[in-house]
Amino acid sequence: MSMLKEFRDFAMRGNVVDLAVGVIIGTAFGKIVSSLVADIIMPPLGVLIGGIDFKQFSLTLREASGDVPAVVMNYGSFIQSIFDFVIVAFAIFMAIKVINKLYRKKEEAAPAPAGPSQEEVLLSEIRDLLKQQNDRRA
Repeated sequence: MSMLKEFRDFAMRGNVVDLAVGVIIGTAFGKIVSSLVADIIMPPLGVLIGGIDFKQFSLTLREASGDVPAVVMNYGSFIQSIFDFVIVAFAIFMAIKVINKLYRKKEEAAPAPAGPSQEEVLLSEIRDLLKQQNDRRA
């Protein structure tokens, strides 16, 4: 099998294509949530805590000297990332909760499977009677 054919077979598997679509949609969703946090949620939160922007929180570990840049720990960006993560996790939780609710409704709406037909019931009874007769003879 040529390497090109083998790669094509691998790349065209259903799972790989589904995964690629999921990654693309997840990336777009992540950008939307990051914008929601940075542009919608964090400004009012900053006003509530005195007009402070979380991204500006930092701790300088070593000042710049000459051509050597300063060493800065940007813990405000870390706090921003934590908010991003919590909101993404909550949004995914809510989406899965809605999907599960829709599946439950679909399962409830599906008709219950019909019981065995009269012929099947009769054949089962005949089988059971024959089995009892064989057990008595043995």
